[in-house]
Order: sequence, then structure tokens, then C-alpha cells
Amino acid sequence: MSDTAAQWYVVHTYSGYENKVATDLAKTVENNGLGELMLDIQVPVEEVVEIKNGKRRVVPRKVFPGYVLVHMVMTDETWYIVRNTRGVTGFVGPGSKPIPLTEEEVSRMLSGGSTVKIDLAVGDQVRILSGTLEDFVGTVEEVNTATQTVRVKVEMFGRETPVELEVCQVERV
Repeated sequence: MSDTAAQWYVVHTYSGYENKVATDLAKTVENNGLGELMLDIQVPVEEVVEIKNGKRRVVPRKVFPGYVLVHMVMTDETWYIVRNTRGVTGFVGPGSKPIPLTEEEVSRMLSGGSTVKIDLAVGDQVRILSGTLEDFVGTVEEVNTATQTVRVKVEMFGRETPVELEVCQVERV
């Protein structure tokens, strides 16, 4: 069960234990002097921009809940240490044989892009916070997360008019 080059492996953990497993593995590696066999331990996270009531917050979110990536040389000793860490249910792979990730998979998993989470939905009543239509109230017709805009139907001069606004320009009523 031994390879000479370090490769990335996926370790399955109990949900919510990813950071604990990563910390415990790092301590074990340090205490046993296995730094040359276990090179890196990562919990893939991405930055999520949440927009609530017109306020932006950046929040880290786990990309793969229940999984930890370990860059290591697979030996009987490293396999045993990972497998017997509290919170680990096993390696990803058939039976007890872990399958290493390809370089492409690793770069995609660790790239950690960012996504935007907008707390608005079609049909919500919103108040416009800035611009020429400030303090007007309208109904959300469309939410576009890619451009971070919303189309709001506002009543002006006795008829409804669609207006495209940035998400930070509106708040839910």
C-alpha cells in the first residue's frame, strides 16, 4: 500500500467535523514527526457574499461538507493515522483502497471561487434605498445573481413600470 510520491486523497468525515478532523490530523502529524509524509490538510471553503436588507457580508462556506483533502504519501502508517482519527469514517474509494485525485480535480476543488447569496425572491415587496426612485415600493419580478441585479415593478403615474436595480439598492419591506 505504498507510493513514493505524495498525492491528494479525499477523507470522509462526520458532517460538521471537517475542521476538527483537519486540526487533529495536523496535531498528530506534528507530534509523530510525519511532516515529510503528510504535507497538507485542507477543508475546501469558498467565500459566499450574502446580501440581506441591502447589506453585504462575506461568509466562508464549506464547498464539500463532510470531506477533507489530505496531501500525503500513502503508507500503512499514514493510512492508519488518518483512518483512526476521531470523526473520520474512511477514505473515498472502493473498499479500503483510497483513490488519489488527479491534479485537475485538486486545482478545481481548492480554487475556492466565490458565490453570491441574495436574500430576495420573486414576489417580494421591496423599498428602493437609493437613486431617482428612492423610497418607492415595488415587487420583485426577477433576481439575477450573476449580475447582482433585480428587476422591480414600481407603480409610477398610475401604471406599473419595470426598473432594473442593483441588489444593494433595495431592501425587503
